[in-house]
Amino acid sequence: MIYSFAGCQLDLDRHSLHVAGTEVHVEPQVFELLRLLAEGGGRLVTRDEIVAAVWDGRIVSEATISARISAARSAVGDDGQRQAVIRTVTRRGLQLAVPVEIIAAEAAAPARHPIPHQIIRLTTSEDGTGLAWATSGEGPPLIRAGHWLSHLELDWESPVWRPQIERFGATHTLVRYDPRGTGLSDRDCGALTLDSFVADLRAVADAAGLDRFALYAVSQSVPVAVAFAARYPERVSVMVLHAGFVEGSRVRDRRDGTARTATFLDLIRNGWGRPDSAFMQAFSSLFMPTGTPEQIESFVRMQVESATPELAARLRTAIGEIDVSHLLAGVRCPVLVSHARGDAAQPFEQGQRLARGLPDARFLALDSTCHIIPPQDAAWEAMLSATEAFLRDTGG
Repeated sequence: MIYSFAGCQLDLDRHSLHVAGTEVHVEPQVFELLRLLAEGGGRLVTRDEIVAAVWDGRIVSEATISARISAARSAVGDDGQRQAVIRTVTRRGLQLAVPVEIIAAEAAAPARHPIPHQIIRLTTSEDGTGLAWATSGEGPPLIRAGHWLSHLELDWESPVWRPQIERFGATHTLVRYDPRGTGLSDRDCGALTLDSFVADLRAVADAAGLDRFALYAVSQSVPVAVAFAARYPERVSVMVLHAGFVEGSRVRDRRDGTARTATFLDLIRNGWGRPDSAFMQAFSSLFMPTGTPEQIESFVRMQVESATPELAARLRTAIGEIDVSHLLAGVRCPVLVSHARGDAAQPFEQGQRLARGLPDARFLALDSTCHIIPPQDAAWEAMLSATEAFLRDTGG
């Protein structure tokens, strides 16, 4: 089903919005709001209907609702003053102020096919720890190594991660998993070490029946991917590594005489999952300083539901002790390394060290201040386009 209004085409089947022939990225909740208004065909859509359809009836703040309405207006070229496309009926709801037509799918602008669903399964690592993993999309296999904040179900809804999942799933069968102790994997887990993280990656690849595959890793899953590729070179065809490191923060602290990791751990223990805490302010500015309110809100929810404060602190401690400097030379596959110049969570210099130490690596410097780059950041498209081209050129 495709709705056409005010120069816009909202394609429900492909989950895309085109404005004047150009695809415009919108977050999932904003798309649902536009869908609801388009389906209304100009009738008044009440606030209760909006909350029920966009937030599944959950309690949300007026500020959150206003932010999505503002984003919807911006996406279709409207604003709160003119209200030429989306009209507010005070204390009642919203309606489209323009005619709506339903057009044939073949007449619409080209767009990417959405991922209709993910399939979640469970497997067991070599020490007995249960792991949750998921598949989506179609094409050659691509494993996204599990990283610190992960929850298979919440990632699927996330305004930060869902757009990336869709991009990868358009060309690959994407395999994702929640690291031990987090998300849908066993919370009561075994050791948190580099060896156990590598074993978990192997267990998921085995459960998926993959002998050889492309590997994508971000942040702390980067050294895990490096160690896996060095240990099992026959299984990894290519790697894409973003915002990673060679030496963990505690290793760097000891070398440089700083106590940054200890401060971060204190923030975790005292503010995990509390949106009004000093930790959340520091966390959001450190990892995603340009994030929207919806994206920051999704991060808070991810914290609460992905791990306890104690487990999060244990994981950060374990990750900080990782050092793969001695393993880089053993990686034989082609690698794309990307890193944001202004990344405050993992220094840009660590990305440069990765690219220098890996025998067959290309390096992409990104103009961003974000460790986790949100879709509205120009560097996100640069990173995804370079990743797609690299996988295509190297047969990954």
